Amino acid sequence: MSCTKKIAYTVGEPAGIGPELILQLANTDALNDVVVIGDARLLDHRAKKLGLEIPKQLDLVDIPIQKIDCCGHAHTENVEGVIDMLNTAVDGCMNDQFSAMVTGPLHKGVINDTGRLFSGHTEYLAARTGAAKPVMMLATSSLRVALVTTHLPLKDVSAAITQELVIEICQIIHHDMRKKYGISQPRLLVCGLNPHAGEGGHLGMEEIDVIIPALEILKSQDIDVVGPLPADTLFTPKYLENADVAIAMYHDQGLPVLKSQGFGSAANITLGLPIIRTSVDHGTAFDLAGTGQADTGSLLTALTVAREMAALPFKRKI
Repeated sequence: MSCTKKIAYTVGEPAGIGPELILQLANTDALNDVVVIGDARLLDHRAKKLGLEIPKQLDLVDIPIQKIDCCGHAHTENVEGVIDMLNTAVDGCMNDQFSAMVTGPLHKGVINDTGRLFSGHTEYLAARTGAAKPVMMLATSSLRVALVTTHLPLKDVSAAITQELVIEICQIIHHDMRKKYGISQPRLLVCGLNPHAGEGGHLGMEEIDVIIPALEILKSQDIDVVGPLPADTLFTPKYLENADVAIAMYHDQGLPVLKSQGFGSAANITLGLPIIRTSVDHGTAFDLAGTGQADTGSLLTALTVAREMAALPFKRKI
């Protein structure tokens, strides 16, 4: 097997649709530069269930799991293998064996059921690569949305948003838009936290006390930030047509807009890492696993974005 400078794809949760997404593409040109990281027996079992044949030329790193007959039902016994798949891809990117990694969907609940503290790919990859702060961004062909906070209960969001965090997130986005996307002076539109961006303090003080001072510091660093803008105004053509990234304060402020526009054809990108990582924009879809009805659109987008980013002269910061 030769996988030098290829893109690694981790199949993710074995009980979900991650394994069959790659099987549905196995006889196309979409995998010419892809190394699949997963259990060979699992792929063979799922292929037979779907009436598909695994091509002999499939580039595969075989990482065994315990239960291969698991369609639609996650098992804690498989978690160690799932984490091994992820680590194999990360380490391969860090040592330049792979040019990028694309991840199939995981199920955070079953991983946490084993006693591991796992809040998601984004945070895990940051810890594994030694990155100071990961940034979650989803992108379609016409819209990019990045998040200041990710998987937090809504009641904890306000306390989590600090001047330092807003500055750091925007700096990372600015850096990676330049280095990983080749945009020389990216324009970042920043949401306020509260309705109407606080309406001058009448609907909340986070904009006045935290976000505006942070944006002033960023402007002094020659970073093109605009805001804070009300989210219901920012996500309109008038503003988006001249923007490179929209920055939301929390998960459900920005991602419903993006997913209503392009769910199934968007990619999840982790910024702030010393490697290139993209992913699908959906979950494990246990109800679709084994039916052959899983849509490969988001995986194709994630692969395309990874290729485009890998083609730029990106150099690691750490």
